[in-house]
Amino acid sequence: MVDASIDVLYRGALECDQNYMIEGETLGTKNEPNPDLTYDEIPVWNLVIDHPKGTILWDTGSHHDALEGHWPEELAQAFYPYDAHEYPLDEVLEEHGYGLEDIDYVFQTHLHLDHAGGLEFFDGTDVPIFVHERELKFAYYSAKTDKGSGAYILEDFDHDLNWRVLHRDREQHFEDVEFVRFPGHTPGLTGTMVHLDGDGTVVFTGDQVYQSPNYEDEQPLGASLLWGKTEWYESLRRIKEFERRHDAAVVYGHDADQFEEIREGWGQ
Repeated sequence: MVDASIDVLYRGALECDQNYMIEGETLGTKNEPNPDLTYDEIPVWNLVIDHPKGTILWDTGSHHDALEGHWPEELAQAFYPYDAHEYPLDEVLEEHGYGLEDIDYVFQTHLHLDHAGGLEFFDGTDVPIFVHERELKFAYYSAKTDKGSGAYILEDFDHDLNWRVLHRDREQHFEDVEFVRFPGHTPGLTGTMVHLDGDGTVVFTGDQVYQSPNYEDEQPLGASLLWGKTEWYESLRRIKEFERRHDAAVVYGHDADQFEEIREGWGQ
């Protein structure tokens, strides 16, 4: 167990059809062939892990100019980032007592538009940026071709960055902090398992699990945001094994109710 603390940074919200979050969230029936869609908002958040080895920024959120042309219009309409401009990464860090110069490492679960938008703040620096090899390759493939996933924006991650590329399915670069690949949402999505002194083990799933129905009821993500369904179920089994083995708390990527429960962070 490591003596570390974890701050939770709120970075605004996205408004979207909840069918993106849960496959078949709204389904028609004979008597109601055109039911109303569930259109709601989901939180975007990052972490700061204050570890004895250094300060780790976990994901970098949406770009603060998402609605000012940084996001293509079709993506802004699908995942409306209505308040991204109110929560730029540098200002939110300052509100939590950190400057950009205090960040020793950055970890990216993946490089989708609501997770990699703050990487520009590390352009030209020597701050190591951890990301999985499979994710980095898929992000460039998707952004440079008409294949792959449409949720990558090249300008988010195509910077002069000090990439620290992960190659294995499980890697430990900090005491009691393990980066674990959970393919499914994307091929290189990587979560984090932290063994905290006093708070026990916490598994941050990233977008492998969006919300509680994905985890508790094993309902997959919406099909357009699911790279591999078989891989997704296999990753789900792995997370549940971690939960059993370590009596771990499992934290989802975009669950509004759970977010309210974790806002105070750990080890504070």
